[in-house]
Amino acid sequence: MLGVALHATMAYTDPPFWIVQDAQRDNGFWIGFFVIHIFRMSLFFMLAGFFARLVFHKYGLKGFVANRAKRIALPLVVFWLPVIAAIITIAVMTSMKFVAAGGVAPPAPPPPTLATFPLTHLWFLYMLLLLYVGMLALRGIVVLVDRSGALRDGLGKLLGWGVKTGVAMPVLALPLVLVTAQATDWMRWIGIPTPDTGFVPNVMALTGFGVAFVFGWGLHRRADLLTTLAKQWMLNLLAAVIFTVYCLWDMDATASFDKVAGRDHLMYAASYSLAIWTWSFGLIGLAMKTLSKPSQVWRFLSDSSYWVYIVHLPLVLWFQYLLMDQNWPAGAKFTAVVAGTLVVGWVSYRFGVRHTIIGTLLNGRKCAPHKLKQAAAHATN
Repeated sequence: MLGVALHATMAYTDPPFWIVQDAQRDNGFWIGFFVIHIFRMSLFFMLAGFFARLVFHKYGLKGFVANRAKRIALPLVVFWLPVIAAIITIAVMTSMKFVAAGGVAPPAPPPPTLATFPLTHLWFLYMLLLLYVGMLALRGIVVLVDRSGALRDGLGKLLGWGVKTGVAMPVLALPLVLVTAQATDWMRWIGIPTPDTGFVPNVMALTGFGVAFVFGWGLHRRADLLTTLAKQWMLNLLAAVIFTVYCLWDMDATASFDKVAGRDHLMYAASYSLAIWTWSFGLIGLAMKTLSKPSQVWRFLSDSSYWVYIVHLPLVLWFQYLLMDQNWPAGAKFTAVVAGTLVVGWVSYRFGVRHTIIGTLLNGRKCAPHKLKQAAAHATN
């Protein structure tokens, strides 16, 4: 849902930088975009690393490869073409409307190459595949070197000490600080540049998301630390707000395409990187504290999230396009875009995906309600 909200804000930010550029804009949407973008994908890759190790130890190497090929690689191949076709269609329609109103058509995108191939918002699937390969290679080396497991046990203890004392966050933030502090073309408000173009991710994305994935893998080994994060959630979120406010203050809470430079560069890089980890730790802890009880609602939202994320971007663009000419406040348009996208996503999942071959592809086989009732009836006979 954060992805839906993030992309929904982008038509109403100033300066405009999105496919659909609405005349109704509000600086608050830029701030919302900025805050969500700080932690959203780093938190995702942290959780992805956690569950990757779970799947690896459940199915073994061959089972892991087969499972990830089916759940990650195949959806990327299957859904990329209809997604890019829908995005291009809406982009052309938006451009035609802009030109008809007296504007200048944007330049055509470059021809697809290894460096310019449009992965769209499905780039996260490609990044996951790269991280799986890298993690399996790293694990293979570690197993060869550490046949007794003593090194891994020691690293697990070190990780536990770091999380419990708070030392882990600055250590985990350091690689991204070093990369961003050296960058001369880093736009502060973009944070980690989205690697949605080309097959070689940018260094910031590889560093930030790679460290998050490796940490998540290690966190699964020390799953007991989730209890620690649950106890620390308030302190971590308070720190996250402080680091985020500093970053906004450093930019005068105004979006621009200016590059970070001068004496503020290192301070901003450190604050932004620490904001990533404090937000991530705090939100994981908050979830452990408040969402640990079984719930049919949360189960449905969890099951549907993969499908909703795949289809959400064309839907967001479509609703943004439909509302372009409406003289509504930006807040009303944003609300309508988010609500419309989620309703279509959830309804289509419930009635057209969940118990079909598509649902099996994305989430594994789910037993349909009528079959559950039949099974219960047989069990009581």
